[in-house]
Amino acid sequence: MTSSPPNWEEIPTEELDWFHCSRFGGFLFRRMAIKIFLSPGNDAGLSVHSASLYEPEKHNLAALASSAKQNSTRVLPRRRVNHCKLGRSPGRSTRRTSLVFVRLSRGMATSDLKQGEKQPHLRRPLRLVDLVLTQVLFVVGGGWVGTAAGLGRSQAVTWMMAMLVFYLPVAAAVLCLNREMPLEGGLYVWARIAFGNFAGFLVAWNIWVYSIATAALILYSFPTALGYMFGLAWLPENHLVSLAIPLGILAVIVVAAAGGLQAGKWLQIVGGVAMMTVFLGLILLPAFGLLHHRPIHWDPIPLQVPRHDLLALCRLGQMMIGGLAGLEYIAILAGETQVPESTIGRSVQIASPIICIMFVLGTSSVLAYAHGPINLIAPVPQTFRLALGSAGWGGFVAFLAIVLLLLREIGTASLVFTGATRLALTAGWDHLLPAWFTRIDKRSGAPTNAIIFTAMLIVAVLVLASTGVHAQEAFQVMINAGTAHYALAYMAMFSVPLFGIIALRRRLPIWLRWVSAVGLVATVFSLAVSAFPIVDVADASAYAAKVLGTTAVSNLAAIVFYLARRSTIAPIPAH
Repeated sequence: MTSSPPNWEEIPTEELDWFHCSRFGGFLFRRMAIKIFLSPGNDAGLSVHSASLYEPEKHNLAALASSAKQNSTRVLPRRRVNHCKLGRSPGRSTRRTSLVFVRLSRGMATSDLKQGEKQPHLRRPLRLVDLVLTQVLFVVGGGWVGTAAGLGRSQAVTWMMAMLVFYLPVAAAVLCLNREMPLEGGLYVWARIAFGNFAGFLVAWNIWVYSIATAALILYSFPTALGYMFGLAWLPENHLVSLAIPLGILAVIVVAAAGGLQAGKWLQIVGGVAMMTVFLGLILLPAFGLLHHRPIHWDPIPLQVPRHDLLALCRLGQMMIGGLAGLEYIAILAGETQVPESTIGRSVQIASPIICIMFVLGTSSVLAYAHGPINLIAPVPQTFRLALGSAGWGGFVAFLAIVLLLLREIGTASLVFTGATRLALTAGWDHLLPAWFTRIDKRSGAPTNAIIFTAMLIVAVLVLASTGVHAQEAFQVMINAGTAHYALAYMAMFSVPLFGIIALRRRLPIWLRWVSAVGLVATVFSLAVSAFPIVDVADASAYAAKVLGTTAVSNLAAIVFYLARRSTIAPIPAH
């Protein structure tokens, strides 16, 4: 129970400075806090959301400032100050914490929680139905049903384990953090508010690298899908054609992105509808096979315990951060979403059961027809071919399913491309990147310079990935290195409720800390196994070195870049 504040009119009037500093400590710290939080114009600069985070602290400091002004010769009462609202016990530890809290508040919260005021107004074309389709589009990847099918009849239990220890914590974190900070930039902004500029920049960098790698590998898989569609087995191995096809699709995505999100979102909407349609057909394929007396063995939800070996553990870890991640990605576009604090959360609640059903039942269908090696790049087209053949109406249905799947791939590539451009845009707003990235076209509202730069990076990755490496190995190196970057960003997200600034943590429910701790452990495990190859490669050690080395060098480059630009980063004003 919180005691009432002291009656400042009853304070004796002697020995102010010595008594205040020695008995209750930190007179200077308190004066600094008053200057930071209560200086003229500070309330005007803070948004309503930002100010509400600091109401308890500001109330106490306002009382102290008022009494200090009216009673310049008074001393503090001979009893302890009420620290309950600060969430700390009184004494030496609190005095020590005061300076840390003031520094954190000055360096992080005072400026960063005003991002809603600083961010330019953006158009908001995204609605609830758009977000639900986008969540399904981004989270459900066709390749992961092939990865899970490699576990055999233990796939359902493995999916359930991954959903329990990773997917549910992600959903809970996104719901709570987005409700408190519904700002353009998503996870990057959450990390910057909780930990400061440096941590925020590293999070943005890792998501950015992941987005570039993901867009490149999605485009890189197109030749394989087209090879299945037209029966051209040579197509994926022809480096020239395999490069020309992704570059042509990238040009379409860039043109759509340049038209603004109100135009580009339709690639994502069509892709989401196409993905749900394809998986509906995939889930119904075993029923089709049984009706036509095909030699298949179909168990929708097999409950076999997974094997206790290294390969099963690695698949579990890679299915978590690779297959089930992505719910928070749409929060990058919060500034372009209608009522983002509630709409994004509702989209998570609606999309989550759909996503779980698609993964488990889709994997069961792949297993039902898997009488030989499973193609880890395109298991869904492979399953349609095995189930329906390549002649007659069955061939036409299989052809249509592959076309829809390609539309899904284009939509996903468009989404991650858009997310990468918005990360560059918001980092530019915060002066962590050059202001060149913040140029917005007045007619479309698109960040044109960020679009150009992101497209150039994807072209570079595609060129490097298509030179001198086998198709599947190149695919796995790209996806695992990107997954490692994404895992680092997820570690930051789960750390926000655990280690973020106290004012933010107190706004979040206590149960979120326990859930985030589970998610953090699962993410660390996924990061540890991200370098393990799940396809046959010539040298597993060299493969792991490529994955981990790419991640380490990338983050080292981020640190060097940040330190080089630190002097040009605008200081956070103390109001």
